[in-house]
Amino acid sequence: MCTASHVNEAVEAAATALPAWWKRLPLIVPAFSSGFKMLLEENFEDLVRSNTREHGKTLVESRGDVRRGIEMVEFACGIPSLLMGESIENIARGIDCDTIRQPVGVCVGITPFNFPAMVPLWMYPVALVCGNTFILKPSEKVPLTAIKIAKLLEQAGLPNGVSTMDMLKTPFGRPACSSSFAI
Repeated sequence: MCTASHVNEAVEAAATALPAWWKRLPLIVPAFSSGFKMLLEENFEDLVRSNTREHGKTLVESRGDVRRGIEMVEFACGIPSLLMGESIENIARGIDCDTIRQPVGVCVGITPFNFPAMVPLWMYPVALVCGNTFILKPSEKVPLTAIKIAKLLEQAGLPNGVSTMDMLKTPFGRPACSSSFAI
């Protein structure tokens, strides 16, 4: 359980890590995302069993959930080519147009109980490879698979503060919120 101050600490850590993460992005993304994908593949059956144990899905359903999440990580591996800007000369008399794609900053994902692996993997791989930092709030009912995946992110070499996971729930069952403008 955590309080609003815990939430603010997570936001502050993500905001602090953002500039360094964004600057390293072109150099680190291919190695990080492919390394993370490899770790997911190596731990596939463990993640499937965890998903089944904590949610109650069949093994076949859990394999599908985890596989769909890994497919999103594969997509994220190719994102750098989609992040290129554009330049249009003389769009109007004497006016050029340049498009530069930049991270939006600290992103937050709140995931449902019924897809403890798939939905988080739909969110943070893309956010991270686009240069954002990410705070994940998994369902407090099924957090174990998300915790296992977060440990794989660490093993893949994700720097501290770039991705944070918090239960973000107070002892009274109300969500702990942040008023930070960093989100």
